[in-house]
Amino acid sequence: MPETILNRKWKLFVIHHSHTDIGYTERQEKIERYHVDFIRQALRIWEEAKSGKRNEWKGFKWTCETFWAVERFLEKASLDEKERFADALRDGDIELSGTYLNLSELIGYDTLAKKLQAAGNYAQSIGVSVNASITADVNGYSWGYSQALYDAGIQNLYSCVHTHHGMFPIGRKQTPFYWETPRGDKVLVWNGEHYMIGNDLGLLPNGSFSYTIQDEFYTNGAAEDHWKLAETRIQRYLEQLESESYPYDFAIVNVSGLLTDNAPPSGTIMEFIQEWNEKHGDRIEIEMTTLHKFFEHVRTQSFPIPVYKGDWPDWWTDGTISTAVHTQVFRDAQRTMQLAKTLSDTNSLLESRISDAEHQLMMYAEHTWGYHSSIYEPWHPMVHALAVRKEAYAANASRQAYEVLDDLLYGKGAANLAAGLPFRYKVINPYEHPVRDTAQIYLENWEPSLFTDGFEVYEETSGLTVPHQLEKVSRGHQITIYQELASKEERYYRIRPQNRSTAVTTSSIRLMGLDRVDDLLDLYPAVDSRGSANGIMIAENVIKSPFVCIRWDGNGIFSCIDKVSGREMIRTDAQHRAFTPVYELTKAPSESQMADVRRRMGRNRKGIDVQRHVGKWSGANSVVQGELYGVVELKYLLEGTSYYSLYLKVYRDMARVDVSVRLHKNSVWDPENVYISLPFGTDSQNEQVWLDKAGAPVRPGIDQLPGTLIDYYCVQEGYAHLSDRFGLLVSTPDTPLIQTGSLEYETRLLNGQGGARNADRPLYSWVLSNYWETNFKATLGGFYEFQYKLQWGEEWDTPEKAFQKCLELNTELPAFRTKEPGNV
Repeated sequence: MPETILNRKWKLFVIHHSHTDIGYTERQEKIERYHVDFIRQALRIWEEAKSGKRNEWKGFKWTCETFWAVERFLEKASLDEKERFADALRDGDIELSGTYLNLSELIGYDTLAKKLQAAGNYAQSIGVSVNASITADVNGYSWGYSQALYDAGIQNLYSCVHTHHGMFPIGRKQTPFYWETPRGDKVLVWNGEHYMIGNDLGLLPNGSFSYTIQDEFYTNGAAEDHWKLAETRIQRYLEQLESESYPYDFAIVNVSGLLTDNAPPSGTIMEFIQEWNEKHGDRIEIEMTTLHKFFEHVRTQSFPIPVYKGDWPDWWTDGTISTAVHTQVFRDAQRTMQLAKTLSDTNSLLESRISDAEHQLMMYAEHTWGYHSSIYEPWHPMVHALAVRKEAYAANASRQAYEVLDDLLYGKGAANLAAGLPFRYKVINPYEHPVRDTAQIYLENWEPSLFTDGFEVYEETSGLTVPHQLEKVSRGHQITIYQELASKEERYYRIRPQNRSTAVTTSSIRLMGLDRVDDLLDLYPAVDSRGSANGIMIAENVIKSPFVCIRWDGNGIFSCIDKVSGREMIRTDAQHRAFTPVYELTKAPSESQMADVRRRMGRNRKGIDVQRHVGKWSGANSVVQGELYGVVELKYLLEGTSYYSLYLKVYRDMARVDVSVRLHKNSVWDPENVYISLPFGTDSQNEQVWLDKAGAPVRPGIDQLPGTLIDYYCVQEGYAHLSDRFGLLVSTPDTPLIQTGSLEYETRLLNGQGGARNADRPLYSWVLSNYWETNFKATLGGFYEFQYKLQWGEEWDTPEKAFQKCLELNTELPAFRTKEPGNV
């Protein structure tokens, strides 16, 4: 070992664990098998060390990184194995982490909070406690994650960020801070190193590599001179900490039993530690430890620990948009399960079925997005097999959630398809507050023919006719009715023949010539055949309702005016018009460099030579102009696609616009991004942007940790622009990522750096990407539909109100056909 120039005696704590990466290195079910056996292996090593059979392993510790692995073990273990495992946990040398899985930010707060309690619940059953968690690889968490940890009794978090295409927070690692939760509690965080830094340092003989540390000892496995590598690297590492004004006389590192994720335990590490301490323990002592003991040590230190509050955005949640269709299915399943919970009376059978769906949701939200060679050999059978399994989690969650919802609705009177069903429908408000919204009821394809002169919809109790709008859709004929329902109210409707003809004729006040070109504004309000003003007007360059006027020209949508207040809700400083698509392509020099070109992108998610294409408006068509709403289609030409259309739906009775973006993406191997411009605002000086993050609303750049990501965020149901007396909310049911940073390739700024305030920029929905060089889906080709719903007004004055409304907009009111009263 080089002659020491260290200024203090050091202790190097070591956490030995297996990084859980489900589907990155092997089939998901095989990784499950591995982790079950890893616990058995750790148990054997510990028992042999404890008994004295293998004294060279004395001091062995093992941290179960995720409780998911422990659950799988407990499912497969014999009674004897379960008891031996419990004994090891009680002894303290094998420990539980409170982490359930290393997650993306997709998962909803209720499921997250429930799963974070699982380790503690099991621990309590065997007489131990869990007060610490370790996460590895993932680059961040929603602010609500901190609250869920604290509420589960987990007061310590050891975060081991993988900085590839990401970064650790607060500007330095190997340092503690208190993470203040949304409710003001505090979780002690140790901002750690990469989860295999101990292998870089040589703690595993024949298992060293040069990933974090790249020096003259470059190795991947067995080093030419292992001891020289370990002695040199460990000393240099500690010298560097001292030179960076590191205050402590200890540090913590992780080590893996093999040079891979999903690795087994190894007693050999303890052999090395014992030998090291015999040689160098007087200057640098190495101790294998547990999370509990390490944080116990940290809390005894006298140095002040800073407190930070807010969101910790995850750099790696962008994997979700490489499989955008299945992420859309996941998000719908999560909302459907939430609706089922709202409608249900708790019972054990239902709870079990909901738990099954939550498990599938967690597995899809787990941070691994595919096999490690997805980009450079996308044809490989393992790439396809693991992708199908990953996507199946979303599909399984969807099926299970809808089966639970179907059963609940049938329990509330929903009828199966049968001959002779009455035209009777039930609409339910599942919420504890009044709602104003539309509901959709349906006729089968052949049923309108039963109403020769048309039909009308009426409310069963009062007999009063209600306005409706009929539209042909894929599942038959959709009838939209406007609803104002009290808290938990259930209302019945029926359909009956109408007495008046609905024959089409010409209008004496509609200013459209025989050329059928809509380029004039009517002087009189449009009316239907009954003489009532419907307030919907569509022309070649405008769509209007009593609440909104949207205009476009040859460059796209440039104006969206709230007609009640006169506010312009599209920013004038936006580079791209509302809902205009932006396509980016970074060409690889050759097929053999598809992975390399992505690897060099860093945190820009694109190359310096990125080619950027903006969609060009190419025409407009009036699709529907009815009694309740009107729909217009805007067409665009966009590089990288063969089809891109935008459908705008405006309502007569609501300050609301529904938007549907439909596109056919070409299949391209090179790295790509697709954004949709959302340049909205309230035209107010005191406007703030709020994001619906899991567990807490967040103001980007304000309610977040220093040194964290400010380019994009993962939202649950949407986001909102709020000012003192006006709010504009945008629900995003299908796609989770909101881009706040510049689209340009440039030095990326972190929160608190250089006065950066990306949330002041016009926003984008980041809908598609395949930039990652390992486990993203290689091609984005296919058909997509992304929906957005805008609502505005004075009532949306808090983020809580806005995001409850976003949830309601993204979740249709339960409405179904039902039998006559008394019929079962």
